[in-house]
Amino acid sequence: MADIPTLLTERLLLRPPNHSDFDEYAALLISPRAMYMGGPLDRRVSWGMFCSDIAMWHLYGHGALMIELRESGRCIGQVGINHGPFYSEKELGWLLYEGQEGRGCATEAAACLRDWAFAELELGTLVSYIDPLNAASIRVAERLGGIHDENAVPQDPGDVVYRYNPA
Repeated sequence: MADIPTLLTERLLLRPPNHSDFDEYAALLISPRAMYMGGPLDRRVSWGMFCSDIAMWHLYGHGALMIELRESGRCIGQVGINHGPFYSEKELGWLLYEGQEGRGCATEAAACLRDWAFAELELGTLVSYIDPLNAASIRVAERLGGIHDENAVPQDPGDVVYRYNPA
């Protein structure tokens, strides 16, 4: 079983998910904001995804962390490394709750987890699978130094894939 790390950035605490995080997580996935993640989804599917985010730590040594503002303690979203039988490569993903965009928190959290994965897991590469209409996530991937990889196998048909390599 892997220990789930807690990671710090200047503004953020990336911490293991807990049961009290589920309602806000599910609210995002049930909403129209989840359209770039295969949603909107129902609460039952949201619970399965939430549990999978935690289980991946024990199966693969990586998974999801909740993004919390250090100053206020408010949870504003999630960042994670996804993997499993339905992923052709390990994926760096992020989501922010409504009203939390535009401050660079997704980029800061994803950069922290990406760097942790390259250093601690010694991964050779990570990808982000992004719906081509999700301009905000494409901008995050580009700010992270991701390179559009037209030869990568997408997660869902039509996804664009951004690749990250260790520095």
